[in-house]
Amino acid sequence: MTNDLDNCVREHSLQQQDIHCMPAPTSRGAEFWNGTMGHSWISQQAVISDVFTAVTALSLDAAAPKPGEHVIDVGCGTGDTMLAFGKIVGPSGAVLGVDVSAPMLGYARDRSADAGLGNVSFALADATTYGFELRWADLVYSRFGVMFFDDAVKAFANIRSGMKESGRLVFVCFRTLPESPWFHVPIEAARPHVPPPLPADPTAPGMFSLAQKDRLHGILAEAGFRKIVLKETDVPIHGKDIAQSMAFITQAGPLPALLEKASDEQRERATEAVRNALAAKIGADGSSLHVGLWLVSASAS
Repeated sequence: MTNDLDNCVREHSLQQQDIHCMPAPTSRGAEFWNGTMGHSWISQQAVISDVFTAVTALSLDAAAPKPGEHVIDVGCGTGDTMLAFGKIVGPSGAVLGVDVSAPMLGYARDRSADAGLGNVSFALADATTYGFELRWADLVYSRFGVMFFDDAVKAFANIRSGMKESGRLVFVCFRTLPESPWFHVPIEAARPHVPPPLPADPTAPGMFSLAQKDRLHGILAEAGFRKIVLKETDVPIHGKDIAQSMAFITQAGPLPALLEKASDEQRERATEAVRNALAAKIGADGSSLHVGLWLVSASAS
């Protein structure tokens, strides 16, 4: 794991003026995203962007950024949505991307520089403790970046401190695993071939930690948000073809953790079973499977 910002700057050619200089995050989630998973997301960036095409379009439309606005992108990752925000808000606006992953943030910074976006800045930080400029943001947005907080109430309260009184919060997160066939079908295909997973706390930081409606609403309300709306939304995933689908599903989501405990022989059998299951489900346009999401909106006051 990258253990300080100087290493991050050196590894990824990050400019100090582009980075809000904070100590490198040290949470369990930071370790995860600074390790193999962070580098996997970089290597599969084009595939992930394509797979999430419909999710990105839906959530950006709901966020409705406007020229001149200040936007915070929580868990900005490799920068897909940051680039979109930077172009929309224009030179009179500004975008701050916050992420715990040094490699992913470095990749996002390089992409924004290549795009010539001078209105984008970055914070290598955990949004739970980052010192947001008070009452700065018109919009706080996240595409799958808010499910990994160790203390969700504290994190959302801290995020809210960086929002104007008129500020709005918009994000997407996953409902339960069975409601997302894109992930559930591969898991069920692999399960007979691998060791059973240990029982997990469904509220622990992870993909499905905000799946329960009452819990999610309660977290946001306790953090001080108002006018909370949770819209149950099924969004098609663009698997394109079996090769792209396998490239994604074996690198991201719950399947890699299941395969990690398997022997080489078990992993080979499970992977083949997943490939066959996806091939039977993916339509000609690659969009027969979907993910079940909460499309969430709320106001700061």
